[in-house]
Amino acid sequence: MPRRSLSTLVAASLLAGLLAGVGASAQARPPLREVEQIDNGLMVIAIADDIRKRCDDIDARMLSALSFLHSLKAEAGRLGYSRDEVSDYVNSGAEKRRMRDKATAYLAGQGVDATNKQQICDFGRTQMAQGGPIGRLLR
Repeated sequence: MPRRSLSTLVAASLLAGLLAGVGASAQARPPLREVEQIDNGLMVIAIADDIRKRCDDIDARMLSALSFLHSLKAEAGRLGYSRDEVSDYVNSGAEKRRMRDKATAYLAGQGVDATNKQQICDFGRTQMAQGGPIGRLLR
C-alpha cells in the first residue's frame, strides 16, 4: 500500500466529516484556530506526520490517526462550523505556516530543534515509548 500523506488524509477526512455534520450556527464562533482542542489536535497530527516522513524507522498508525481525527471533526461539527470555515482553516497557506510555527515552538519547548532530523526522530521514539499524544499516532 503506498504511503499517503497523513496531512492529506487529515484534511480530506476533516472536510468530509464536517460536510456531513451540523451546518453553521447563527451564533458567533471564534475562528477554528482559536478552538484549542482542534488546533492543538491538528498540531499533534502535523508533528506526527513530519516525524514519520523524516524518520525511516518510524511510520504512522493510520487507524489511530484517523480515529483521533474523527474525534476532532466530531467536535468541530458539534460546534457548528460551516463547510467554508473548515475549508478555509484547513487549506489556508497562512494557517499552514502558523501551524508550522506553532509546532516548531512546541518542539523547542520540549528541547527539540525542529530542523535537526536526529532530534526529531529521538523525540518521536520517546513519544512512542511514553505513549504521548504524538507517540500514539506512530509506530
